Amino acid sequence: MKPDLKLNFERKLASFKLSVQLSVHAEVLVLFGPSGSGKTQTLNSIAGLVEPDEGEIVFDQTTFSRKTAGQARVSLPARSRRVGYVFQNYALFPHLTALQNIEFPLRKRGEARTRARDLLSKMHLEDLAGRYPHELSGGQQQRVAIARSLAADSRLLLLDEPFSALDSFIRERLHDELRSLQSESDLVVIYVTHNLDDALAVGNRLAIMREGRIEQAGDIETVLDHPANRSVLEILGLPNILGTSVTGHNDSLTTLDWNGLSLHIPHCEASPGTTMTAFISPNEIRIATAGQNHPNRFNGTVIRKQFGRMATRVIVRLENGCEIEVVPASNIPTIGENISVAFPVERIRMLEG
Repeated sequence: MKPDLKLNFERKLASFKLSVQLSVHAEVLVLFGPSGSGKTQTLNSIAGLVEPDEGEIVFDQTTFSRKTAGQARVSLPARSRRVGYVFQNYALFPHLTALQNIEFPLRKRGEARTRARDLLSKMHLEDLAGRYPHELSGGQQQRVAIARSLAADSRLLLLDEPFSALDSFIRERLHDELRSLQSESDLVVIYVTHNLDDALAVGNRLAIMREGRIEQAGDIETVLDHPANRSVLEILGLPNILGTSVTGHNDSLTTLDWNGLSLHIPHCEASPGTTMTAFISPNEIRIATAGQNHPNRFNGTVIRKQFGRMATRVIVRLENGCEIEVVPASNIPTIGENISVAFPVERIRMLEG
């Protein structure tokens, strides 16, 4: 049976109340948000380094923590939770070799050396067993830290900004290894980051956190294409947030004023003059060709490009002065080229906030 983690707890912090309700299965859940939003405090609560003020944390049918009216209180010590916790600064013992660092949590178990060597092999470090941390690269040290966190047969792995200090090539390799490790061992992994590229590279699901609250949680594609509110958009740093106001309706469409351009969306009941926030994903904007008619067709000029591993984005300045991002399906236009873009009516999302 695959493990799962159920979080339903609150803890009062200096500037806000941490309030987390989440279920995490055998997957990599990325906890994403700005610094100070409560991500690390959430991990610390799961690991038993701090205790919630109320609620409960349950992993694989074992109650880690419970403070609920009418029920017996539970506070399982951190050492008894068998949670793997990997920190940004690796936290390796400098006087121990790679093998000895991994053996450390196993020092009272007879099979410690065999188990440690198995983990070194799993992390492709078997040839570096005798090296000390200062003799290892950053990526190698981080892999030792992950192996050590799994040494006690933990099925729950917490990673707090684990690869932020590493260069992009090493991060990509470690992302691949982490995904393989999770899949092979059916681990429950919570991966904290504020780097969206890392989140997209390693995660199965995404939980957006702001001021101690989960704003939205779901599979990555759903969160990116169907953000719950403007706050989620801003935390993710996504483009194409459109400030609009309602100008009129007909039977099937509502017309918005978008900085002087008329933008059509599916009919809604908002009164004329109502301010609304619209969003459209760069992947859903189309480059229109001559002779095509669209309710939302706008002219503009390509002002720059952004090259990525998965796609090239072009930034287009429209006739109303607003800039949008577009991911062309093919035939990427050149900088300075005048083009027309189309916003499919059904792809425009109206957001709260």
